[in-house]
Amino acid sequence: MRSDPLADKQVSRVVVIGLGRFGSSLARELNARGTEVLGIDSDPAIVRRYADELTHAVVADTTDPEVMRQLGVDEFQRAVVGIGTDLEASIITTALLVDFHIPNIWAKAVSRQHGRILERIGAHHVVLPEHDMGERVAHLVTGRMLDYIEFEDDYAMVKTRAPEEAVGLPLGKSRLRSKYGVTVVGVKRPGQGFTYATADTVVNHHDVLILAGRTAEVEQVADLT
Repeated sequence: MRSDPLADKQVSRVVVIGLGRFGSSLARELNARGTEVLGIDSDPAIVRRYADELTHAVVADTTDPEVMRQLGVDEFQRAVVGIGTDLEASIITTALLVDFHIPNIWAKAVSRQHGRILERIGAHHVVLPEHDMGERVAHLVTGRMLDYIEFEDDYAMVKTRAPEEAVGLPLGKSRLRSKYGVTVVGVKRPGQGFTYATADTVVNHHDVLILAGRTAEVEQVADLT
């Protein structure tokens, strides 16, 4: 079945609200990976700084629902709230996104207490920037990866959905390792736990894979999903 081009386009768009250190790092990383980014901040100087690096960058009061609707924020599938120092604005903005029924909302928290509040009002993912760097979150926000850990020496492990070309085949015949240079460490079937992968493990639709390898290579396989 062919996917809906309009739906695909909507999924590839992310609104990033608050272009401080975390928000700007995330927005630029997303933009560099081909994701259309709408960046919003209340500070005109900050917006001017990143205007040439993002798809769109605007000055706006993100606590105003009418302003947010005029910007089309309510039509996005993915949103990130990177507001840090103004806790009231962070909470109100996140609540507005919840009211808009945006399916995936990521919100930056400056403390665990702040994070608990964001979770209670409906944020789907709470990020503590000292633990979650912009590049890692960028991978997760795009939806291609379910988790991403990068180590030193350009090595990474990712949790991602099984690529179509591997479905229905034992791992030894799908040739993910010889073709892309990645190792499938584990496989998780819906409703089951992870199991170690072998050359005889057959990959099914909806399986989740743990991949290990060079960063660019595991990203390439994740992009196939």
